[in-house]
Amino acid sequence: MDYMNINAAFVGGGNMGGALIRGLIARGMPAVNIRVGEAEPLRRAALANDLGVRATADNREAVTGADVVVLAVKPQDMAATVPPLAPVMAQRKPLVISIAAGIRVADIAGWCGDAAAVVRAMPNRPALNNAGATAIYAPAGVGDAHRDLAAQILGAVGITVWVQEEDALNVVTALSGSGPAYFFLLAELMADAAVKLGLDRASAQELAIQTLFGSGLMARDSDGDLARLRAEVTSKGGTTDAAVRAFEGANLRGIVAAALGAASDRGREMAQAFGNPTKS
Repeated sequence: MDYMNINAAFVGGGNMGGALIRGLIARGMPAVNIRVGEAEPLRRAALANDLGVRATADNREAVTGADVVVLAVKPQDMAATVPPLAPVMAQRKPLVISIAAGIRVADIAGWCGDAAAVVRAMPNRPALNNAGATAIYAPAGVGDAHRDLAAQILGAVGITVWVQEEDALNVVTALSGSGPAYFFLLAELMADAAVKLGLDRASAQELAIQTLFGSGLMARDSDGDLARLRAEVTSKGGTTDAAVRAFEGANLRGIVAAALGAASDRGREMAQAFGNPTKS
């Protein structure tokens, strides 16, 4: 199925929904083929004026006639937002793509009245810069055409990978979904430490940001062996080696493992808290 010739609806036009819309238009999808349901008036006006899409406050109007519906609302809003759309979606049975963290396929399908093929995805914030990393899960009943369409839609803002188990999305959320915050925190702490050691704040911040950016490029253009990349810039007995030993002495590996575990557990908790109460 060619996404250029379909009608797409977005329920929610915030940061991630807007990024996907911009990515699709940049790749050739006609703006007139995209409808957006967005409650916030200023954001709705910006979507219509800046991108040329049809934006409405009525989510049911947005999804009418859609071949694919992207649910881009917050997890805590899903239970109230999706069920009213079920009668409309039953008429066409679109592919439904959810990018809400934690909310399970079974809950989404239940809210949709089991009338639609449901795919879950976990993108991350670099999608706003067309450098996103998105993991996708589809249950066995979702056919190849819908899987291909989901990959095309989500691939408009970066790379996509498929996971075989739905629970793996909680790990993905902890890794790449929340991951940018971890790198920003490390860069922030590095800049702060450099200031304490005598470097001026502006230089420390600029150097930390550029180091973060350049290291990401090096990793992305490599064969993916992160341990080798680290070793290549760590001369035995040198300055980097001293810093790495300090990290290891402070149990950085354990700290990172605990952090990702906490984020992954929170994804499961959100599924229980914001999922379908009749199925929890």
